[in-house]
Amino acid sequence: MSRSLTVESARDLGLLFAGNPHGMIGQDGAYSIPLGDETLWFFGDTLIGRRQANESLWYPDGKPVGPRDMSGVGGVERMINNSGLLVPAAEGPDVLRRFRYICDERGELKTLLPLERDEHPDRDRIWCQHGVKVRDQVYLSFIKVRMTDEPTPPLPIGFEIVGSGLAVGSTRDWDFRRVTRADGDSILWRADEPHFATAFMLDPASGRVLLYGTVRREGVQRCYLARVAPDAMEDPDAYEYLTSPAPRWGRHVEDAVPIFGGMPSELSVSFNEHLGQYLAVHSLDLTGKIVARTAPHACGPWSEPVTLWTVRPPPRQYPVPYPTLIYAGKEHPEIAADGGRKIYLTYVEFEEYFPHLVEVTLT
Repeated sequence: MSRSLTVESARDLGLLFAGNPHGMIGQDGAYSIPLGDETLWFFGDTLIGRRQANESLWYPDGKPVGPRDMSGVGGVERMINNSGLLVPAAEGPDVLRRFRYICDERGELKTLLPLERDEHPDRDRIWCQHGVKVRDQVYLSFIKVRMTDEPTPPLPIGFEIVGSGLAVGSTRDWDFRRVTRADGDSILWRADEPHFATAFMLDPASGRVLLYGTVRREGVQRCYLARVAPDAMEDPDAYEYLTSPAPRWGRHVEDAVPIFGGMPSELSVSFNEHLGQYLAVHSLDLTGKIVARTAPHACGPWSEPVTLWTVRPPPRQYPVPYPTLIYAGKEHPEIAADGGRKIYLTYVEFEEYFPHLVEVTLT
């Protein structure tokens, strides 16, 4: 019998990874991917350099940064599209202090999914999503975006989504190659299709890999579900999509049905032992609330959202011409404690631009 979800207490534990030896001054995303003895944390745009006092990262010298690569802009010495670090596998937040970034042969932060020859740093971004380890290989999901001259409200920067895809690599060298279709295209799901996978989960019942992906339709961001056999992850034609809550599955992504909505794009999904059911965590649009939904099965039916934490950032010390943006809410179930009664969430406030950790104790 599953339990209802209520919050007993919650507290903000502060910024993650801000004190690091690499001059990393900001990054978002913060997906965590269990690998066995370690956990990989996967990040999006990562800035290296120094922060200018009383100045926005996005408005150096009071001017919008625009679409270009931020390397050499303001106090930013280097910008990379995505990066990763490793922590030991253990319960509780203390393990996050024992992090080490994945670096290249020069000792600099390594781009896990680098741009390819037809992509330009002033135009193209490869942003992180979630990942999963299957046997001895690691699959990372990404969204490819193209930067635009005009901002995408309410953001102070502009971009359009090209689509999403997968890359596969090894923990031996952290080199990844993109999975491609027969025609060589690495975009497996187009801009108007769900962007698989913002959350992966191994389904113990079927042995398949479940992929949760989101896309904005009719003004609402919605979540969809796909599945694939572990040994077929590199075959784009092998994926099935949830086409009915019955559940029924089909081969055509255009037939997929949404299972819930309301996230900016990112979320997490896991099985919570304390609740005896599945737990999905995400930001509630851009309201500043981080919410949870529960379901008896991985495909639903999912409950209405319950607020776990409401972010109340401190007043800004300098003016910026855009509203406060809270996004990237998700849980990190591999560090949950007390059988899942105590869970840990992260979110990002765009101007602060560091993952922020929150501890939530469930009733």
